[in-house]
Amino acid sequence: MSLTNASPEEAARAAKISSRTLATLPTTARNNALDAIHDALAAERDSILAANANDLELAKKSAANGELSASILKRLDLSRKGKFDDMLQGIKDVRGLEDPELDEGLILQRQTCPIGVLLIIFEARPEVIANIASLAIKSANAAILKGGKESTESFKAISTIISKALAGTEVPNDSIQLVTTRDAVDPLLELSQYIDLVIPRGSNELVSYCQRKAHMPVLGHADGLCTIYIHSDADKEMCVNVVVDSKTDYPAACNAVETLLVHEDALETILPAVAEALITKGVELRCDEPSKTALSKHLPQDQTSLLRASTEADYTTEFLDLTLAIRTIPSTPSPVDAAITHVNTHGSHHTDCILTSSPQTSTHFSNGIDSACKFWNCSTRFCDGMRFGFGTEVGISTNKVHARGPVGLEGLMIHEYRLAGQGQGAAMYGGSGGKGFRHKKLPLA
Repeated sequence: MSLTNASPEEAARAAKISSRTLATLPTTARNNALDAIHDALAAERDSILAANANDLELAKKSAANGELSASILKRLDLSRKGKFDDMLQGIKDVRGLEDPELDEGLILQRQTCPIGVLLIIFEARPEVIANIASLAIKSANAAILKGGKESTESFKAISTIISKALAGTEVPNDSIQLVTTRDAVDPLLELSQYIDLVIPRGSNELVSYCQRKAHMPVLGHADGLCTIYIHSDADKEMCVNVVVDSKTDYPAACNAVETLLVHEDALETILPAVAEALITKGVELRCDEPSKTALSKHLPQDQTSLLRASTEADYTTEFLDLTLAIRTIPSTPSPVDAAITHVNTHGSHHTDCILTSSPQTSTHFSNGIDSACKFWNCSTRFCDGMRFGFGTEVGISTNKVHARGPVGLEGLMIHEYRLAGQGQGAAMYGGSGGKGFRHKKLPLA
């Protein structure tokens, strides 16, 4: 990895050249590089956290002045809940993944291959540097990273350590670059001759901007507007556990729940226990009229005062905080279809969940919603590359092509076709008297 002040075009050109070298390296060489990165980052934990603390100090002042959102401030903190250890474990997990190869025949082969050069633009999240570096090296892709100013000291410290670690390996240093040039984003988004895929990690504004401006494909999601639907037959205790975890485990995450849909028959049987547990955790509830009325009858007086009337805008808002919008789903004519319609109309196609005891109801809901991840009776927070066993991830994709959901190693690969012959020409096949194609599938090599 190089911490470069080169122009965006020079950095992209160097990454393109390095990507071809990286693609030829054996798995052992790439795994050795991952070991070197892991060990170097582990050895320099204190210096990295010290640099991160400097970023946090400045970010807190920016947040106090209204220049930086609270969610970005939370994502910046590398010392939070074992995030540093998760970063290190992600590198080890990626190293242990099998090299992604697919061979469907001895004559015609469909084989996986690297995409080429990835551009990752991120806000806060300094651990992204290690995540992307490890996944890019393992998948034999070159990567250019552009971080936000709020994480300057953190990414300088991490990238310098990774650069030193890679110096003793076969991986070209220019294959992983961290661009420090100011105002580099717009020029990078135009360099489609060098850069093959853009992966933005950050706010809705950042992702939407990249989607509008990029001259190459963009992989990612603009919003994490996740929804949970409580059906009438759901288990009350399970609902409490799942909803509380989905909202409060890490409210600033894109996989935290933002909207709770409740079957009207569950307003007085299940919702009060869920609401009481949420309020105890400090969650503000923005309720429609039926849910607010039901909760006002069942919650203690000191808690009902914390209920707020919802607005229509609340159901299209990614709060990224301890705020949850609640909407009632009528029991007729079809509550599941009504929940599906809400998710598809107001959601962001990220992660949505149903809580029900019925497999048939769950299947109906999952078949109907247009979401990258569809969960039944479990927290939306499970939408994560590490939890899915991908080692780590470059982000969550709501795209309809190539990769969808948490994007790990396989999502950074595409495929190519290789045909081995013995001098045949296309004119020998078809037409009057020509040879026919057998199209016989052969066993995997």
